[in-house]
Amino acid sequence: MYQLNPFYQEVYGLVAKVPYGKVVSYSQISWYLGQLNQARAVGRAMKYSPSHLPAHRVVRADGVLVGPSAETRRAALVAEGVLFKPNGSVDMKACSWQIPVDLE
Repeated sequence: MYQLNPFYQEVYGLVAKVPYGKVVSYSQISWYLGQLNQARAVGRAMKYSPSHLPAHRVVRADGVLVGPSAETRRAALVAEGVLFKPNGSVDMKACSWQIPVDLE
């Protein structure tokens, strides 16, 4: 039986809680989970995330959408009302989810 990486499980649990119309960065997730400077590990987790997760709500810290699914993710974010800057990046100041310290 396949055992899911415990860190990936933590990432997925947090991503499942990102509110509609908000985004969170890979680095925010890694810091929240106590894995400082592990944004790339979060990215790897997201690459293999289950299809039911709102993975489109996880973006780079500068708001840039990357990867082969960037346009699909952008369309999903636009549909949720996420604001974009003229340069095409997410307006992180307006749409970033501040993860509550006491999140359960």
